Amino acid sequence: MEELARDSISLLASAAPKSSLRLWAPGLLNFPWAFAKAGGIHNAVAVELASLVFLVSGLVILGYSSSVSGRCTYQAVVREMCGLAIGHLCEICFIFNLFMISVAFLVIMDDQLGKHQRFALVLLCGLLILPMSIHKEISVQKYSSVLGTLAATYMTIAIVIKYHNTPSAVVHISPSYSSGVGPERDGLDMSRGQKDELLGLHLYCHSHHLLRFPRVYGYLTFGKEVKADVLMSYSSDDVVMIIARLLFAVSLVTIYPIVLLLGRSVIQDHLLRRWRPCAGVSALESRSRYVVTVLWITVTLLFAIFVPDISKIISVIGGVSAFFIFIFPGLCLMFAMQSEPVAWRTRVILTLWGAFTLVCGAFIFGQSTTITIMQILGKI
Repeated sequence: MEELARDSISLLASAAPKSSLRLWAPGLLNFPWAFAKAGGIHNAVAVELASLVFLVSGLVILGYSSSVSGRCTYQAVVREMCGLAIGHLCEICFIFNLFMISVAFLVIMDDQLGKHQRFALVLLCGLLILPMSIHKEISVQKYSSVLGTLAATYMTIAIVIKYHNTPSAVVHISPSYSSGVGPERDGLDMSRGQKDELLGLHLYCHSHHLLRFPRVYGYLTFGKEVKADVLMSYSSDDVVMIIARLLFAVSLVTIYPIVLLLGRSVIQDHLLRRWRPCAGVSALESRSRYVVTVLWITVTLLFAIFVPDISKIISVIGGVSAFFIFIFPGLCLMFAMQSEPVAWRTRVILTLWGAFTLVCGAFIFGQSTTITIMQILGKI
């Protein structure tokens, strides 16, 4: 149990600085709209707090599974604990989720470009994002955290100030506490023996305090009239919000190559495992890197152009996220209880919790995916 606690805290610590501000961007802009769809802040906070229980539970389970399996990446842990078939499913979900996050980034950038946005987005992808993404190592990673933090902080301050300076704000109540649930698992690094675990855990909690303000105040300012991208709810000639849009767009340009690298690494690992005997490793790595990078950017660009509604993309990401927050941790726990030497009562309780988590995740995925498909088809 001591090892479980240590690994779980280390997992939270390592995940916080990597994921909270890098991969939060689509959901951060979409949260005020989600609050409106949920029926207000109180309903949304209740759902978030319930989801937070499962999120923390999933992180603890993954920390334990990492110590049991000896693996250091999400998909490797799932493959080792649950078998090859579920491991392949995890890799597919992982790639698809990162792909949709990339699409969401491009849609947000497209929103901020204003007139001639499609042409400008194509130029942005071809002249800036592609050269930044094609290399084996993404050098821009060292700047993305700074830019992401700067953009999120500026946007938070701007939205709060705009709310207090808007006499006609739609909703006039004190904002409630809320904690967000987002795609943290994309940045997980489950290596053990890290230092400063408690400091990392503090940063994890602090980042959630920072990110709650734009969500709540964005909803308080516009109420049910808020747009899926909250920045687009403000006037196009508002200089303060123009700067916020610009900072956010620049930060996304630096984050996109990192998301692509994460997805590309999983694809390349699979290709190298399958075709390594047939070709030189170096040549295969180079060719696959160029092909996957170009295809990734091209296809995400096409999706962003023809599906420009960020709310539908976020709904797809949310549905697939159920696998990472609920389903895979539940499966890992159930498989671990079949092989690990634990007390009978503990085995039964944890197996039931894993099964309950699995069922909840399957329900959320099914409901979210069905509603999204119906919306895309124009049925509702």
